[in-house]
Amino acid sequence: MKSFIEGLPKAELHLHIEGSFEPELMFSIAKRNKIALPFADVEAIRKAYEFTELQDFLDIYYQGMSVLQTKQDFFDLTWDYLQRVHKENVRHVEIFFDPQGHTSRAVAFETVIGGITEALDQAKKQLGMSSGLIMCFLRHLSEKDAYTTLDQAMPHLDRIIGVGLDSSENGNPPEKFAGVFAKARELGLKIVAHAGEEGPPEYIRQAVELLKVDRIDHGNRILESAELTQQVAKAGIPLTVCPLSNLKLCVVKDLKEHPIRKMLEAGLKPMLNSDDPSYFGGYMNANYLQLTEALGLSKSEIVQLAKNSFEAAFISGEQRDAYLEELNSYSQV
Repeated sequence: MKSFIEGLPKAELHLHIEGSFEPELMFSIAKRNKIALPFADVEAIRKAYEFTELQDFLDIYYQGMSVLQTKQDFFDLTWDYLQRVHKENVRHVEIFFDPQGHTSRAVAFETVIGGITEALDQAKKQLGMSSGLIMCFLRHLSEKDAYTTLDQAMPHLDRIIGVGLDSSENGNPPEKFAGVFAKARELGLKIVAHAGEEGPPEYIRQAVELLKVDRIDHGNRILESAELTQQVAKAGIPLTVCPLSNLKLCVVKDLKEHPIRKMLEAGLKPMLNSDDPSYFGGYMNANYLQLTEALGLSKSEIVQLAKNSFEAAFISGEQRDAYLEELNSYSQV
């Protein structure tokens, strides 16, 4: 099964580019920008990654982000991730980025998006990977701040396919951002939101009914409500699930308890993603492999998860058909 998973064509739809920051690259960029890190070496950073709660993760996440200053920094960060997942047969990626985490440090919006999109363009030319870029609002900040970020994004909407909602979930329900998401929909942007990772099923309901999401990010707690599960399954709203992230942050205590199979059995459309792979201990293949080992996933279940990733992607019908044909051909071998 290991070789089958490693060669499996797949898409990644839940990836925070700032969360793919490997310690070696972080040290290199910090040195280039003459920024002092509160870590003696790479191993000290890795040790700092030993957290068990979302807020502890976010603290180190924002600290690492602070070394990103120039367009080249954002290019290097994104290109490093793309090269890694290309080797894992990821065909299409939809990357989250957090502009507020950078503009609050006086890094221009144009600097951030310029470096990221340059790497995405290079990946298309050199690696044959397709991609999309999703701008996330930080939910611990105000909706007013989110509106400011949307205004900053206006000149770049040709490079942004959607908006999302991330950061500290508890106490920051989706309804807090209903207005700015309505504006984003009017602009023709796709809508996604983190919901039901640590927050209650009610947050998933708000994301569906108030934000009118095209996809739910995480959604682990949806199974606590049979009515909500049925509603989301009937609507065909996909869930971008992140197993190793769930384990690292103690959303599940053991991968053997992960709800992915129950989601499939309930008629939901989950798929696997790495979330913040440098912090959570694994990129795409690690998520597939470790979850398969824990739950004993069958070949057909693995293929279904990969199929869901292409079907949920914000791509053209022609692109989708081509990826699904490749997946079907691979799975028949």
